[in-house]
Amino acid sequence: MKIWVDADACPVVIKDILFRAAQRVQIELTLVANQPLYTPSSRYINMLQVASGFDVADNEIVKRINPGDLVITSDIPLAAEVIAKEGHALSHRGELFSKNDIGARLNLRDFMETMRSSGVQTGGPPPLSQRDRQAFANHLDKFLNK
Repeated sequence: MKIWVDADACPVVIKDILFRAAQRVQIELTLVANQPLYTPSSRYINMLQVASGFDVADNEIVKRINPGDLVITSDIPLAAEVIAKEGHALSHRGELFSKNDIGARLNLRDFMETMRSSGVQTGGPPPLSQRDRQAFANHLDKFLNK
């Protein structure tokens, strides 16, 4: 099993949690982004830079994952593709996406996108809270201890 990170939008604090976890359990962690990102020197932590463009990083992650791999993303369509390939997807806020809820999440996302494109101000997500960070760390630990 490997951990893949949709790293362009991943908060620094979440990356730090992932770096520590990768070292602790000695699991391969790859950050995928369209710009160079800092990674600590470790045989378990890699950075894969892809070309700029819409969904280029997402497509690269989907191309490379294997069943059982974990992908860190808050991108609902990417999470759906990961689940379709029998991978696991965990958001930066500690939400583990599943086959049972991904369809409803996609529908809600599409509805909100339609609202935004028609001019309705929906606002963005709230800032990452300490509770979100703890939820992420807890779900990650639970997943890695399986």
